[in-house]
Amino acid sequence: MPNFTSNFSPTMPFRNGHFNTMYRPLFMKDEVNYQRKRVTTWDNDFFDLDFSLVNSDTLVLLIHGLEGSSESKYMTSNTKHLNSKGLDTVCLNLRGCSGEDNLLLATYHSGKTEDVSFIVDHLIENYDYKNIVIVGFSLGGNLTLKYLGEKGKNISPIVKGGIAVSVPVDIASAEIEMDKFKNKLYMEVFFKTMKNKILEKAHKFPEYKLDKDKLFKATKFKHLEYLYTVPVFGFDCPEDYWAKASAKPYLSKINKPTLLINAKDDTFLSKECYPFEEAENSNYFYFEETKFGGHCGFMSSFKPQENRWVENRISRFIKENIELDILETISS
Repeated sequence: MPNFTSNFSPTMPFRNGHFNTMYRPLFMKDEVNYQRKRVTTWDNDFFDLDFSLVNSDTLVLLIHGLEGSSESKYMTSNTKHLNSKGLDTVCLNLRGCSGEDNLLLATYHSGKTEDVSFIVDHLIENYDYKNIVIVGFSLGGNLTLKYLGEKGKNISPIVKGGIAVSVPVDIASAEIEMDKFKNKLYMEVFFKTMKNKILEKAHKFPEYKLDKDKLFKATKFKHLEYLYTVPVFGFDCPEDYWAKASAKPYLSKINKPTLLINAKDDTFLSKECYPFEEAENSNYFYFEETKFGGHCGFMSSFKPQENRWVENRISRFIKENIELDILETISS
């Protein structure tokens, strides 16, 4: 599919990537009254699903990013917007992200699509939706794209397509970007919760031999991968994890209309995370690069009513490219 030319043009100072990245979580507010349902997994764990229903035959499955949840601002804003367009939503809280620790030593990672597959199958088997669309952000976007590519032509006909926003589809090169000084503040925020969760796991599971000294000194994702992701999930090394978890190799196998939106000024992303060629050579995968937007930001101005570009872009793709009916008379 041809690459989309983006119409996103924010006002100053939203043309600064860092400002746009930080503005949404700090200042945006969208109240959503979720209905939580707990689902027991095949491996004796659980997922907490947060539904927001408007009596639709289409369900949008939303998947958050690293250390996010259904309460992340991009999740609540898109839930509210999609509801206003007449679509039901359900937010998947990844393992350990719903406000309550999960039951196993293993939580989640960028490529753990067996969890997405389980939830999609659960929704198909237990609800009467005619259509399901998957929307993922950052790590959740990587899961979305990888899942759709892995399933390929074997995907359920009820799954009509997907949208992914601010996605490090090439994890190896994106981690090099994250290690740079420009992202030091973001890394400190991520590591505060990630290190605490790993410490808690070590306390609950004594058989997990954690080198706490190395954990306290960790400053890169690679350090945490050596300590947790690699041994817990059975990867050979961080490089093995990067190769197996990245969505980029699966983009060419996507068989339903799917859009990836990445901002050029997203400091989390490397040049390898802008898959123009993959989109040009695909009949189903679309790519849109915006000049501005930061990471999961896409704020336009200080006026709340003008800060719905990415929400409107998602619903427009659902209508125009996935070709599902949405309401046009109501806007968020």
